[in-house]
Amino acid sequence: MKLLWLQAAGCGGCTQSLLGAESRAGVLAQFADSGLDLLWHPGLSEACGDEALAILQAAADGRLPFDILCVEGALLRGPNGSGRFQILSGSGRPVIEWVSDLAARAQHVLAIGTCSAYGGIVSGGENVTDACGLQFDGDQEGGLLGKDFRAASGLPVINVAGCPTHPGWVLDTLLSLALGALGANDLDAWQRPRFYTEQLVHHGCPRNEFYEFKASAQKPSDLGCLMENLGCQGTQANADCNLRLWHGVGSCVRGGFACISCTEPGFEEPGHPFLETAKIAGIPTGLPLDMPKAWFVALAALSKSATPKRVRENSRSDHPLIAPAIRKSGPK
Repeated sequence: MKLLWLQAAGCGGCTQSLLGAESRAGVLAQFADSGLDLLWHPGLSEACGDEALAILQAAADGRLPFDILCVEGALLRGPNGSGRFQILSGSGRPVIEWVSDLAARAQHVLAIGTCSAYGGIVSGGENVTDACGLQFDGDQEGGLLGKDFRAASGLPVINVAGCPTHPGWVLDTLLSLALGALGANDLDAWQRPRFYTEQLVHHGCPRNEFYEFKASAQKPSDLGCLMENLGCQGTQANADCNLRLWHGVGSCVRGGFACISCTEPGFEEPGHPFLETAKIAGIPTGLPLDMPKAWFVALAALSKSATPKRVRENSRSDHPLIAPAIRKSGPK
């Protein structure tokens, strides 16, 4: 399958993430081994200038067949719907025109990262550039291509959301398409592949013992649960970050940072500072997705009353102060 990759308005972080895919041979070798032919990528391909424009024009005209269009970054529709806030260098044409023309030729269209999926960081604030995603404008259907868009395969835009997106999510989506193993039923309500969104960031979190006893961190360097005070949304965020570690070793919470639910539309404007937990009457407003609030409050009170001294003391420190007890020998 032949792959074209365009970068619209964004930081390029999803490409940087992809380059860290877990393979000693590198992501391009993984593509080749899987039958994926990278026709052009603005940061990874040798072709540039007129040569790159010739490739894109041939693809847009139908003279150069390709299968997959990947778009990274938000689509800028301004000013006044002209798209001229972002011109593809050397072409004189807005990026949104190139994307629309190429999407009409592709078998599959992928939004790589939350910016191209929903607008993301680029669409935050007053959004003076009128930034949006390929098929969503925030949490509303539409975006650049419209809610009724379907690629030649019959699938809508596949939103490989994340800020940046996990390299494994990109690779697994591309490999699934290459094998013919990704259909409409494999996408969730936000058109994200279910293989990574049918998990919660909370699953596999190394701070789960602190969460169970509601032993909360008080400051960023503490070992305790980040949900109550420091803005963590891991119990509400759909992603497998703590089961499929980034580059095999880490995740946001393993690095001491709260999960900000970057795979969902609107994450860029939570209505409060990212590393603070919004509360009403001392109770976090963002609670686990599938637990009634009254149950959570009752469970939290019970858990805190039963918190072992080891867990309570360690939660408020940047290193373990008390080690787990050692099981005594003899009959169990």
